[in-house]
Amino acid sequence: MAKCSQCGSAVSTPIKEWDVGPKLHVKLYECSSCGKKFREYGK
Repeated sequence: MAKCSQCGSAVSTPIKEWDVGPKLHVKLYECSSCGKKFREYGK
């Protein structure tokens, strides 16, 4: 679960996920409140 950087609301499901390499996984979220798209990076 991620938190929107603009309005602070919680976003539960990503709209897209992909692997950049063997050690980097990216999740793309879109906030339902303000419409801002943001990414979360993880291992």
